[in-house]
Amino acid sequence: MKVKELREKEQSALEQDLLSRQKHLFTLRTQAVTEKLEDPSQIAKARRDIARIKTILRQRQLEQAAK
Repeated sequence: MKVKELREKEQSALEQDLLSRQKHLFTLRTQAVTEKLEDPSQIAKARRDIARIKTILRQRQLEQAAK
């Protein structure tokens, strides 16, 4: 998911997306341990998406505090 698309989303939608991606990362890690993961690069992509969402949420939090 691109940063531009994430910035257009509302706060609650981002928080829901964050939770779903964290659950998805957990399942990917579980699959990696049981050796059922076909594409190991999915873990890195999921981590990057989570980091992007957290960064945008933090930026919004700081903007609200500055106001």
